[in-house]
Amino acid sequence: MILPVIKKCIACFFTLVLSGGVQATVLLNSSYDVSRELFLALNIVFEKQWAQMYPNDILTIKQSHAGSSKQALSILQGLKADVVTYNQVTDVQILHDRGKLIPFNWQERLPNSSSPFYSTMAFLVRKGNPKNIQDWQDLARKDVRLIFANPKTSGNGRYAWLAAWGAANLTNGNNTLQTRKFMTQLLHNVEVFDTGGRGATTTFVSHRIGDVLISFESEVNTIRDRYAQQGYEVIVPATNILAKFPVTWIDKNLTQNHTEKAAKAYLHYLYTPSAQKIMTHFYYRVNNQRLMTINKDRFPYTKFFAIEKMFGSWDRIIKMHFSSGGELDQLLSERHE
Repeated sequence: MILPVIKKCIACFFTLVLSGGVQATVLLNSSYDVSRELFLALNIVFEKQWAQMYPNDILTIKQSHAGSSKQALSILQGLKADVVTYNQVTDVQILHDRGKLIPFNWQERLPNSSSPFYSTMAFLVRKGNPKNIQDWQDLARKDVRLIFANPKTSGNGRYAWLAAWGAANLTNGNNTLQTRKFMTQLLHNVEVFDTGGRGATTTFVSHRIGDVLISFESEVNTIRDRYAQQGYEVIVPATNILAKFPVTWIDKNLTQNHTEKAAKAYLHYLYTPSAQKIMTHFYYRVNNQRLMTINKDRFPYTKFFAIEKMFGSWDRIIKMHFSSGGELDQLLSERHE
């Protein structure tokens, strides 16, 4: 008796879809490696809000995750993502520069240069902090073994590299020779360069390799909470990098996918108090000062330095540090000498 009723309901649904009474919209969000849990929580709320506003439009948000640079390359190679939520500007900008998929002024379309939230770098150490890690300088000690993502493939890794370089530079009074010496020793201490931030977490937590995991503040706090029985501790260094997380819709793909209304509404939703509250629960910092005050115990004070002031444009950063023959390659070669 139940089976015929189910078949009838299914038939009615497809009749409505085919007749234009109900439509199904699917959004694909291409995001960085360690944002899975955040966007899972955000998507559930937004899908419910969309259903209330548009009861005849069934919205499903799908996710694609990897190192942000790999994600951007996938889009250039044909991945039909509707929106991107990355962790560095260059991985969005390349969608204009190499693919003409978005306009040059994409950062002007949403508030805060199209960055609804931000973060910084932090250290995850094992129970009791046995190596007494307190700041960046401790990471260059000969008895410390490090895990962080590969700066060649991961925005997470690039921020870790730039944060360490910038902090060292401020400590030694902009002495480039001393900074390069510090970074060479830091590289010497790296046990594994995973391609993305979540891979680095797996290496540290599941394979128990290394003394310190360097990753986004959001990631290390989430891991500490999830594995509370293991007693991990989080260290936020006193001087740190300001990491803005840019988002945009992919204009060319929206036209092909017929998803413009939903995609734009989704990214605007990320700026709402309800979405920003969810972000703070996952240890992301937001520009809503009221929420930051309420959650001040979750976000230790750190003295931020801006990427542009310390290093210049992202184009200059990529060329100097991460391109073939750049600082990363040079210091890696020195490490093995």
